[in-house]
Amino acid sequence: MPIESSMREKITKEFQPDTLNIRNDSAKHAHHAAMVAQGGGSGETHFFVEIVAKAFEGKTQIARHRAINALMKDEFDQGLHALSLRAKTPAEYERDQEMLKAINKSG
Repeated sequence: MPIESSMREKITKEFQPDTLNIRNDSAKHAHHAAMVAQGGGSGETHFFVEIVAKAFEGKTQIARHRAINALMKDEFDQGLHALSLRAKTPAEYERDQEMLKAINKSG
């Protein structure tokens, strides 16, 4: 199974997110020394993950990141090199959306 598909499946099962966006950023990093040494990597080495889930309520950012990274152990073993994570509760996501709306109205 492709790494991105595996990530999506595991995150959905574990956290039951309201929002899950996964972006493959591997092409942006193919020229890095570690990726060149692997022949450019698998094409699934660097991802950005945005997840909004009630499961994160009461957890610090570091605890959220640790939980996601632990869940991806097999993917890291298969060549996943880096995850950029944005993990929020629904309330945090809503607050951020309201701030963006206010900024856009005033700008």
